Amino acid sequence: AMIRPIDAPYPQPEENPAQRQFLRSCLSCHGVSGKGDGPVAKSLSPPQSDLTRLSEANNGVFPVSRVHEVIDGRMERAIHGTREMPVWGDRYMQEMTSREYRDFVSKEWNEAIVRRRILALVEYISTLQRATRRSR
Repeated sequence: AMIRPIDAPYPQPEENPAQRQFLRSCLSCHGVSGKGDGPVAKSLSPPQSDLTRLSEANNGVFPVSRVHEVIDGRMERAIHGTREMPVWGDRYMQEMTSREYRDFVSKEWNEAIVRRRILALVEYISTLQRATRRSR
């Protein structure tokens, strides 16, 4: 029989790096739940998007590519008007190139890491979607 010591810690849930990134980058405007009710949301115009309704607004399908483009921001076209949300692709790249090892890592590698961070954030936002009832 296996006996566990009384003072052995129980396994803790793994920390979700994408959730941590969301809380770091998105919470102030979109809030913890993603509903657009962050601490600075009231001072922003237009109102923040309710990230929990992205699938609902897209016929029940989470718009992965569009969410990625909006978060990254580097491919937005000026013809679509001014951009209210920060361009996280540029910010993440600046973080990569300002670190001590910037001379040892290629631009391509840094770009891959930035894309992965954005994809992880997109995936996390997809988990915030409200369950919607589909009509039959």
